[in-house]
Amino acid sequence: MTVAAETFPALVLNADFRPLSYFPLSLWSWQDAVRAVFRDRVNTVAEYDRVVRSPSFEMRLPSVISLKEYVHLDRRPAFTRFNVFLRDRFVCQYCAADFPSEDLTFDHVIPRSRGGRTTWDNVITACQSCNLQKGDRLPRECGILPIREPEQPTTYQLQENGRAFPPNFLHESWNDFLYWDSELED
Repeated sequence: MTVAAETFPALVLNADFRPLSYFPLSLWSWQDAVRAVFRDRVNTVAEYDRVVRSPSFEMRLPSVISLKEYVHLDRRPAFTRFNVFLRDRFVCQYCAADFPSEDLTFDHVIPRSRGGRTTWDNVITACQSCNLQKGDRLPRECGILPIREPEQPTTYQLQENGRAFPPNFLHESWNDFLYWDSELED
């Protein structure tokens, strides 16, 4: 999803001032952000120059908001196709090539026809070509071995992987809150 600057999204930070999510980046529409400000659920941290008005009130649109109550992230992320791709950094685990998500599939290392289950420990990201080449065989039978053994990631690992994929739109007011704990260049 491309975020146009004209939509004035608000970066949503947890109460510890870290984004709720890096990929996809935690953004709310300006309408949702304004509603949350009025309901006193968030603090406005930074604002756009754009003002919204009603007959009796005016306010600058929030560009960065922080939740007043800390949201604990699940230690065990949901097992979804997207999260498998994110765990594997959108890289085919057989040929090591990067692909956009629409060109990826997931492969059962031990095929389901041979008792393999659809779990974190048996599913990896694969390009369509490698998936077809492997087919219904075990990796050692076809000579295509995974780069890494599949395992269940933590939410933290997925967040860290997501940081490698910056969004299409970044407002300058977000810079202090994104990647603030990244290693600085010399």
